[in-house]
Amino acid sequence: MSGAVAVGARDSEPVAHEAILEARGVTKQFGGLTAVKDVYFSIPRTAIVSIIGPNGAGKTTFFNLLTGLYKPTEGAISFDGDEITGSRPDQITARGVARTFQNIRLFGTMSAVENVMVGQHARMRAGLFGSILRTPRVRREEREVREKARETLSYVGLKPQVHDQLATNLAYGDQRRVEIARALASDPKLLLLDEPTAGMNPQESDELTQFMRRLRDDRQVSILLIEHDMKVVMGVSEQITVLDHGEKISEGQPQAVRADPRVIEAYLGKQESERQH
Repeated sequence: MSGAVAVGARDSEPVAHEAILEARGVTKQFGGLTAVKDVYFSIPRTAIVSIIGPNGAGKTTFFNLLTGLYKPTEGAISFDGDEITGSRPDQITARGVARTFQNIRLFGTMSAVENVMVGQHARMRAGLFGSILRTPRVRREEREVREKARETLSYVGLKPQVHDQLATNLAYGDQRRVEIARALASDPKLLLLDEPTAGMNPQESDELTQFMRRLRDDRQVSILLIEHDMKVVMGVSEQITVLDHGEKISEGQPQAVRADPRVIEAYLGKQESERQH
């Protein structure tokens, strides 16, 4: 793949070609606990990249650093050529980064369409006074935003007959689709998916895997996901980074990472790893 990362599993600082996001020596400490330690990481433009690791490896903390929910204790993060270290989440969203969460965070008393309209807020032009006065321009923009929300919901696979249902009444897989549609509503260049197949059955997971490829190909969106389902990870990823206890222990293409003894040990424990070899 063009734009692939040239990196060995033991390299401390990967070299990316046309990286859309780079983290350089990123560390995050909470009091005496180091949750992420000196991580170098990059995402090639239009790549599908996964971060994996055992529970407590620091994956979600790292996601939160990339999206501005946490500020790094040390290190720097850049996106699309601009430094974003310490930027607020709304500023990072406005630059073109969107995310979903491991625990679905939809507005349950809003319809699917209204949830996606909220996601377009960062791109809307109407100011506070325009919204209050309900000018013709504001009403026209609202109609356009609602129509785009419906188009996005259909794009992610939600049937039109449930677009106006309350989010809380939707099936779990459909709620996931709405959350992804809301993230896409801000027209991101980079989409971060935190455990997107959690709670899905195998068919839904396969459909999401196919959707991620289509999304990348159709819209040239770079995708970063945290995922426990190894079938999904191995099936969709062009690069996999493995964290354990907050440190990067392996990085590379799926087959190389799968065979890395340190990855096997991190998941299975040292004795089981030695038994396999």
